[in-house]
Amino acid sequence: MELASVKIEKPDDINFILGQSHFIKTVEDIHETLVSSVPGIKFGLAFCEASSLCLVRWTGTDPEMIALAQKNAMAIGAGHSFILFLGEGFYPINILNQLKMIPEICHIFCATANPTSVIVTEVDGGRAILGVVDGQKPKAIEEEKDIAWRKDFLRTLGYKA
Repeated sequence: MELASVKIEKPDDINFILGQSHFIKTVEDIHETLVSSVPGIKFGLAFCEASSLCLVRWTGTDPEMIALAQKNAMAIGAGHSFILFLGEGFYPINILNQLKMIPEICHIFCATANPTSVIVTEVDGGRAILGVVDGQKPKAIEEEKDIAWRKDFLRTLGYKA
């Protein structure tokens, strides 16, 4: 068994969600969930089929996000994993709970715009995601000025009144 690190390749400001599912139906169900939850959402989804033809299945509403999803799914190559890239201005917070309610979704590894590496292992021709490295480790404890920045930032985005 060997471990490998797969770096997610994407523009800095683009958010993505990495998860695991159990059925090819995931592709259509995620698509339907996204377009019915956030009208006009821009996204690209790729799903690594783990049996039969073992293809990277895909869908989406934005060609650039679809291409990112396909490229990163092929690099990760873990069975029944999916990667969902959200177009600029769309955020995981607006869809994460709806995704978690899809019956075939088993696990969400991360939802982030940070630089991310996926730790994978390969066994008997199959590949598994062991975990993710999301961003960097903490450098300090936030101070009052940092708390003020955080609160202002959330209000700037419109997530707090």
